[in-house]
Amino acid sequence: MNAELTLPLLVYLAAMISLGLWLGRRQSENGFMQDYFLGSRSMGGFVLAMTMVATYASASSFIGGPGAAYRMGLGWVLLAMIQVPTVWLTLGVLGKQFAHIARRVNALTINDMLQARYQNSLVVLLAGLGLLAAFVATMVVQFIGGARLLETVTGLSYQSGLMLFAGAVLLYTLVGGFRAVVVTDAVQGVLMLLGTVVLLAGVLQAGGGAAAMFTKLEAIDPGLVQPQGPDGFLSMSFMLSFWVLVCFGVIGLPHSAVRCLAYKDSTAMHRGIIIGTVVGALLMFGMHFAGALGRVLVPELTVPDKVMPTLMLTVLPPLVAGLFLAGPMAAIMSTIDSQLIQAAATLVKDLYLNHLCKTKPAPATIKRASKLVTLVLGLIVLWAALSPPEMIIWLNLMAFGALQAIFFWPLVLGLYWWRGNSTGALASMLTGAISYSLLLHFGIKPLGLHAIVPSLALSGLAYVVGSLLTPPPSADVRALFGR
Repeated sequence: MNAELTLPLLVYLAAMISLGLWLGRRQSENGFMQDYFLGSRSMGGFVLAMTMVATYASASSFIGGPGAAYRMGLGWVLLAMIQVPTVWLTLGVLGKQFAHIARRVNALTINDMLQARYQNSLVVLLAGLGLLAAFVATMVVQFIGGARLLETVTGLSYQSGLMLFAGAVLLYTLVGGFRAVVVTDAVQGVLMLLGTVVLLAGVLQAGGGAAAMFTKLEAIDPGLVQPQGPDGFLSMSFMLSFWVLVCFGVIGLPHSAVRCLAYKDSTAMHRGIIIGTVVGALLMFGMHFAGALGRVLVPELTVPDKVMPTLMLTVLPPLVAGLFLAGPMAAIMSTIDSQLIQAAATLVKDLYLNHLCKTKPAPATIKRASKLVTLVLGLIVLWAALSPPEMIIWLNLMAFGALQAIFFWPLVLGLYWWRGNSTGALASMLTGAISYSLLLHFGIKPLGLHAIVPSLALSGLAYVVGSLLTPPPSADVRALFGR
């Protein structure tokens, strides 16, 4: 093990745990549930922006995305820039409406919002089960990314790196809750940005500049410098699918949407949109461009997902590499902690307290149950991550699509179309989940499109038809949602 590389990472992990412990000791006047699952709705603009970016920029963005760019070339960099408006879209479409309504009904989770809008326990049950299944898959991706990073950098075995990474994330999330998640996200977002800038500068210097590296990429494979990529892989249908999957459809991701419930005021939201969009653009370009250029410096990688840590070890001095390897570590940790706390909230609050529990337990019992569920979920994900696939980006995109197919229309049309009702929501969720699963399973691609595109079209149609064929929502619901 290289101490110059390992020590900064261990210090970083220790710092995140310490921050979580400190934040976990802070008492809130709003009670455990408000504090643990939503941070007492206290996020300012900078923290909101960084937690939105950090939550979205996951192992897929910092490990899997650059790995895909390493294999596909500059065309994948262009494709990745589709993701730039994600913060603007999520906060712009959901932000203000979500925040106002959430405060009126004291909503702490996305399922609270669905219950308030549709007044139907089956909607909440299906949403909760869908969220848990997809979150387990995406959290597995994050654990694999963290373990591979530690494996590449420290010389630990994959299993040892997995245990170290999982232990650190579980500890600060268990102790600190949502407040620890968003504050550590802000710190991690800054580290991600610094790490990306330093790495890209190092790659360009080591390769003799962008022009020289483009020439070498073309010599390896002319497709690496073409917009369509090698063998025309990046077709128009693929790009349209990717735009829906990682940009437009991100509005339907629950772990991003829940941030719309937790910011302090409108000023914080507007600042969050501006800062988050700028930081997201810099991160997406820097990470993927470095991954594509990495094909010149380390052309013989057998596992593309290792390109980012390998490049850091190749182009940076050991101590600097160890310091900024915290960037990809931050990307991974900042996503999994958000999903872990949201999954725990779904099980404890949405499914157990709201629908299964006959009498409300004591606050101390709720606190113990919340932390126990968080721990058990983490251990399940840890077990599932013991046998990783070669490229994690495909597993992550599959889970992204599943969440969008289930949540997109019930969230968006539920806010902006007064006629939508529980029948429409149920029809949309079932149609989206079933069509997405069948299309993926059988490899069916109408017009060459990814399964998410026809699935969203069918689920949107099901929402409209189901709502129009049944009675409208009650007057109370229409009044609550501004109609």
